[in-house]
Amino acid sequence: MPSIYDDAVVGAGIVGLAHAYHLAKRGRSVIVFERDQRAQMASVRNFGLVWPIGRPPGEQLELAKRSREVWREMLRDAGLWHDESGSMHLAYQDDEARVLAEFAADAAGQGYDVELLDADQVAAKAPMARREGLRRGLFSATEMRVDPRQVVGDLPFYLARAYGVRFEFNAPVTHVEPGEVQALGQSWRARRVWICTGEAIRELFFDHVRDEPVYRCKLQMMRTAPTSHGAKLGPSMAGGLTLRHYPAFAACPTLPEVVARFDGETPEFARFGIHVLISQNASGQLAVGDSHQYDAAITPFNDDEIDDAILRYARTLVEGPLPPIVSHWYGVQMGHRERPWLRKSPAEGVHLVTALGGAGMTLSFGLAEKVVREELGEG
Repeated sequence: MPSIYDDAVVGAGIVGLAHAYHLAKRGRSVIVFERDQRAQMASVRNFGLVWPIGRPPGEQLELAKRSREVWREMLRDAGLWHDESGSMHLAYQDDEARVLAEFAADAAGQGYDVELLDADQVAAKAPMARREGLRRGLFSATEMRVDPRQVVGDLPFYLARAYGVRFEFNAPVTHVEPGEVQALGQSWRARRVWICTGEAIRELFFDHVRDEPVYRCKLQMMRTAPTSHGAKLGPSMAGGLTLRHYPAFAACPTLPEVVARFDGETPEFARFGIHVLISQNASGQLAVGDSHQYDAAITPFNDDEIDDAILRYARTLVEGPLPPIVSHWYGVQMGHRERPWLRKSPAEGVHLVTALGGAGMTLSFGLAEKVVREELGEG
């Protein structure tokens, strides 16, 4: 055990693991502190989707695509399950179909790699997509699935084995200052400290975010039993509701028509911030969600009305009945109202990276690479 580590990372969620990975790959000695037996918060309470298609063009999209490359390399080396089946946005209304066409027309020039499909082509790629009323689909090959519970649980073992990263679990950090982390009644020395605690940052490092326009967001999700007879979802699926959610589609001229129709027909979707994604894990289970409630609207209880609305819309995307729901949960994430993430250096050698606003699985490995390179003066 070194007397002083090059780097101490606070938080073993996906942002912390991404920083530990990029630091350790440089041959640096790294120790990671996690307050629980394993990360329990937003990093394990999500779809496990690496989702570049949702990021706006420019820096965020490029970081998302780079993050996917790092994910692939790391997961293959670690022998962890992942599925590079892409994504499929489904249009069942004419206005939704026009948005997909508008997006596809400019996609290549903005850095997206998508293909606009007719109903028969969608059926060939997405066998579980509902056929009735399907106008068209937008396929993107860049999206990837992981199982967040598996990767967040198993990546520490991989990082320890492959790069010598030390993990201290059940070790809540009580104090940080330049060159020192206090946990478990001990002081640990490190040349740099990286604070990647997500929503929990308010508990220990509130002064660092006191004046930042950050928010908290609660999301409700569900998992089904495995699909019958081993049925494969194909690409992860989204519908018209998703077009209003992700900033990638914000510039499409027809989008306001889609938003107005949903607000008129189903105002509960906007009230609860519902858009619906469906993904599938290695066991054949489907993850279905989600919703978005902010700050004062957050309670510790799931709302059955929200789950019912999510499932009602999900059934319009899937051919045949959904498998039975076997689990419900919610997660709470932190975001920033003005920037895609919060990055600060409150003291020399102390770096804070958090508030990715639900894009942690998509951006973490690309963002961590950028942050580490810049903070270490690599250009």
